[in-house]
Amino acid sequence: MAELLRTIKYESDRVKGFGREVMSVPGCEQLESCIQCGTCSGVCPLSIYMDSTPRQVMELVRSDFKNEVLHSRTIWLCASCYACTVECPRQIRITDIMYELKQRAIHEGVYPKKFPIPVLAKEFHKMAHNHGRVTENWLATWMFLKTNWLAAIGMWKLGLGLFMRGRFSLKYEGIKRKGELARMMETVDNIDIDKLTDVKPKRKPAH
Repeated sequence: MAELLRTIKYESDRVKGFGREVMSVPGCEQLESCIQCGTCSGVCPLSIYMDSTPRQVMELVRSDFKNEVLHSRTIWLCASCYACTVECPRQIRITDIMYELKQRAIHEGVYPKKFPIPVLAKEFHKMAHNHGRVTENWLATWMFLKTNWLAAIGMWKLGLGLFMRGRFSLKYEGIKRKGELARMMETVDNIDIDKLTDVKPKRKPAH
């Protein structure tokens, strides 16, 4: 028997204050002025593959539907092409909002476990923290091993060829005084945005 899914949203599904939290982040303030015109969805090259369109995501955020937004695959399919941001008639930085939602999903551990993009983001952060630089061949290797290890095995010929040509180093790239960079990153990770700013988006009077 097919599983029945509830599509209507109830007041109890909301996480009060979520939209305000997102809009308090620098770059996300203009979300309050969204007029739901759908331009972002119309120009997005990947919207046909999304479970919620960019327009819907903007309204879900503004309406405090935190769990639905953070569990959505839409934020991970965003290609950061900035087409939506460029075309938005209200000058909303939609791509920046998508980045903020990705960070929150990673922080709360609600991203799709085998989805490459969040795994790539976590490995990028870990490598920069531990070594001060990102070694691209190892970044790609860890991403494949943690998302689709069979695909990684299938690329052994490519890896061997790169190694033989000196393009696949077995060493991680690094910097001097990497501990200082690690402490800076830890400080930024622990910053509470709400404590840094008291700026709250205000509704514009209707005309």
